[in-house]
Amino acid sequence: MNAVSARSEPETAADVTALARHALAHWGVHGGEPELLKYRENAVFRVRLADGRPAALRIHRLGYHSDAALRSELQWMAFLQSAGVATPSPVPTLAGDLFVPVGLGTSTPRQVDCLSWLEGHAVGARGVPLGHTPLRARDVFTAIGRTIARMHNAAAGWTPPPGFARHAWNFDGFFGTNPTWGRFETCPFLDDANRELVHRAHKKAVTALSRHERSARNFGLIHADLVRENVLLDGDSIQIIDFDDCGHGWHAYDLAVALYQNREEALYPLIEASLLDGYRQERDLTREDVAALPLFSALRAFAFLGWVQSRVEGDITREAGMRISTIAAGVVADYLRGA
Repeated sequence: MNAVSARSEPETAADVTALARHALAHWGVHGGEPELLKYRENAVFRVRLADGRPAALRIHRLGYHSDAALRSELQWMAFLQSAGVATPSPVPTLAGDLFVPVGLGTSTPRQVDCLSWLEGHAVGARGVPLGHTPLRARDVFTAIGRTIARMHNAAAGWTPPPGFARHAWNFDGFFGTNPTWGRFETCPFLDDANRELVHRAHKKAVTALSRHERSARNFGLIHADLVRENVLLDGDSIQIIDFDDCGHGWHAYDLAVALYQNREEALYPLIEASLLDGYRQERDLTREDVAALPLFSALRAFAFLGWVQSRVEGDITREAGMRISTIAAGVVADYLRGA
């Protein structure tokens, strides 16, 4: 998600599909018909490559990533795939480029890349109950925890190439003058009571995060957006997609994000216990790490409020804004009630 950039042309689904059709020539595809799957942060299409393989074509939102940052995202994804973490692999153009700028007419060129297709299906959808049996929920979230830990292990052992650049989910990324997803204070979807609640939680979180350990043990490259839609199931295997927001941050943030959407599930205690148990099977998780999860959940809530306020004139409906903000207020209320 992106808090600061504005969508420019092409504006409509038809326009962005025409741009995708044009971009496919860089991968040797002429006359293909891209299937638009998602048009939110990026426009994502299912396409067929020249050899018939399915792939995902992404047309990136203007202004979110520099070329260096997008190249770094793709490099890290390629490394994770080579390290045994199931992620899409970049598909280079015929010229060997990881992405290309593509425009039509007078429109500003957009970054376009292509990723290998994964056949898994999303663990769940936003706002829709999971519907897993307790046994299935335990197995799924244990596997997700193990996969997150393996991703953190792989990142800890990797030396990024020269020029590697990603944003940071560090103190400034949440509470600096220009937070990664925008400022929460001006979110229009909070009533007076919830706004006061959020400001009190903000003071507590600023103090807690400024004192929280930051070391190679618990801080490194993270996905930062492990929502249900970005975690795929392929049988019993876990696949991770959409690294658009990946960057440098606390490992606990990945765990908190993976739990955030599941807070209202009847099986939430089992989901949390299974996720943490799976993580511990692959990587250390201290009592202090677990105790900090409410803090990192609150950080996710602040990030969501910043993201929502930046969308008032664009992508987000009032209904969606109210729903996201109400959930965020509930999360920070729980954080305030904690010790």
